[in-house]
Amino acid sequence: MFVFQRPVRFADVDAAGIVFFPRYHEYCHDALEALFGELPGGYAALFRERDLGVPTVHLETNFTHPLRFGDSARFEIVIERVGRSSITLHHTIRRESDGRVVATVRHVVVLTRVSTLTPVPVDGDIRALLERYREEPSSS
Repeated sequence: MFVFQRPVRFADVDAAGIVFFPRYHEYCHDALEALFGELPGGYAALFRERDLGVPTVHLETNFTHPLRFGDSARFEIVIERVGRSSITLHHTIRRESDGRVVATVRHVVVLTRVSTLTPVPVDGDIRALLERYREEPSSS
């Protein structure tokens, strides 16, 4: 499991004082960048030097409890599947203060050549990184 933590900032909340729902998807991308940050040169090198990106092609989100300004979100990410060019991540998002699950996200991306927007095989150090975090998501 890959773990990423992120504070909830004032700009993230809506008029009800809870995280505005699309922000969860931004948080997932932040977590994805952190995961790929383990590669040499990080996510930036993947994009700039290797001409590779991971655009999202599918999201399924279940919200169970709110996050508020001042909370810290803990992302527990497992890789559900690594296909030829697709990657399925499962994010369990918890409120750090009490461990309560606030949302789960099933996130499918495709490894893509940025310059041509064509899928490329998940190979080498990228596949090795993903396999390190490959497991079935927990039901908690």
